[in-house]
Amino acid sequence: MTLANRRAPSFQSSRDPDDDSPRLECGVFGVFDIPEASSLVALGLHALQHRGQEACGIAAFDGQGFHTERHMGHVGDAFSGGDLNQRLPGTSAIGHTRYSTSGGSFLRNGQPMFADLEAGGVAIAHNGNLTNFLVLRDRLVSDGAIFQSTSDSEVILHLIARSRKRKVVDRFIEALSQVEGGYALVALTNKKLIGVRDPLGIRPLVLGELNGKGVFASETRALDMIGARFVRDVEHGEMVVVSDDGMESIRPFPAEKARPCVFEYVYFAMPDSVVNGRSVYGVRKRLGQRLAQESHLPVDVVVPVPDSGVPAALGYAQESGVPFEMGIIRNHFVGRTFIQPSQGAREMGVRMKLSPNRAVLAGKRVMLIDDSIVRGTNSVRVVRMVREAGATEVHLRSASPQIKWPDYYGIDMPDRDDLLAANRTLEEMAKLLEVDSLGFLTVDGLYWAMGAGPRNPDCPQFTDHYFTGEYPTRLLDREIASGGSNHLDRQLSFLVDA
Repeated sequence: MTLANRRAPSFQSSRDPDDDSPRLECGVFGVFDIPEASSLVALGLHALQHRGQEACGIAAFDGQGFHTERHMGHVGDAFSGGDLNQRLPGTSAIGHTRYSTSGGSFLRNGQPMFADLEAGGVAIAHNGNLTNFLVLRDRLVSDGAIFQSTSDSEVILHLIARSRKRKVVDRFIEALSQVEGGYALVALTNKKLIGVRDPLGIRPLVLGELNGKGVFASETRALDMIGARFVRDVEHGEMVVVSDDGMESIRPFPAEKARPCVFEYVYFAMPDSVVNGRSVYGVRKRLGQRLAQESHLPVDVVVPVPDSGVPAALGYAQESGVPFEMGIIRNHFVGRTFIQPSQGAREMGVRMKLSPNRAVLAGKRVMLIDDSIVRGTNSVRVVRMVREAGATEVHLRSASPQIKWPDYYGIDMPDRDDLLAANRTLEEMAKLLEVDSLGFLTVDGLYWAMGAGPRNPDCPQFTDHYFTGEYPTRLLDREIASGGSNHLDRQLSFLVDA
């Protein structure tokens, strides 16, 4: 079986089967030359917890050596308590929250990853996915490299270690010039904090400032958490080096047009963040506004699927003139649903998280607004819940276009055969979801909501392959494996079984 056809359970091994939402791999955060750096990083990671809830870690440097901790679970459980700065002393630190896409859900794949190199220690925290990871790993193993994890982040460390460049920044540049895919990473050395973003800017990274010192974060809300000032986005293909000498911007990669991930606005980033100069909340309201323009029907009430569907539902309600109501209430005090084999237990798991507001739904024609529809399994349960609460009609609208293609840049999505819209007509999907009508935002509508104009080469472009099938980079691992490389297939088998 080839890499293209094989399912990779380790990429999704930790997915709650009751949760149909896409998952992003991680969030990164870093501070330089600030007292009690570990406490600040822990606060920053709290603000990024939504980007990865499986594992978290912090690496700190105290002027003499590095101190690292990695834990499975949430930031609050791992890094609470007054002794954090004694456990992880130092004035510079980086941190990471993780949801596994490459590798698996194991502590050895947690980050930051650390190595003692000839030039000194280096710790890295990486958000994204390398699309030539298996090719690079295969080459490194053939050259005698020994891997301690199944994470693509470790490949970057090995490439840095094998560089013969004298300066650490040059080592990073040489290493990253060999990788492909989407990435944003922060790295800490004995003397520097480094932030770098892939040449297309697929994964986000922002630069902040606290008391004149540099801060990196996946989202602006993490800067807000520690009282740091937002300076700007790290640009696509840019490396920003923070040291005692200040901040230096380096553009080491060939110039390309930026292609940031549009799903940051649809789902991943929190509404209070600003990504690539756009308010996430504002974009999501416009998504709903355009959705109402494209596919509205007469209904009595507009109801969001909480929480990510709320801004789009507000925009839809305002544009359509139909009242917005919280017809579904989310329980924020429920953790991941326990996995049970019976369908009845699975249905109860959903009800632990979401409950119907019967006073709003009974006797009403309901327009449900969700941010996106991936497999549709959760949508079916929500629709049934709304009907059981007395709704006379249930219509469903997605504030994103139809998801037809999987992602390879750090988003955990099912294989194409498991995507609801990949091989079904709108009518077939509506029947499967048990709704009276179904609608999706158009791709042009998405670009309108982004304020980017129509989707064409003359206007700002985004990474949108999940809707269009047009991937912004080559997918080397997939291309080689689908061509019949048994060795790469064995490599994937190792990752799956790890």
